Amino acid sequence: MSGQTYPVTNVTVRLVGTDGNAFALLGKVRQALRRAGYDAGFIEQFTKEAMAGSYDELLACIMRYVNVK
Repeated sequence: MSGQTYPVTNVTVRLVGTDGNAFALLGKVRQALRRAGYDAGFIEQFTKEAMAGSYDELLACIMRYVNVK
């Protein structure tokens, strides 16, 4: 185990009441990361990880990167 703590950012994203479409969720998190000042490379890394699997894996990835409300 790497000892990594989650989420890896201090960004909080409110997903309750958001369209559950995977692309809508992805867009909302990407926007929050941009607004928090994360660089394009970091956001691209998140995007690749988030899109690499199933919908459930997308949700798990989002929770690894940001606090979800």
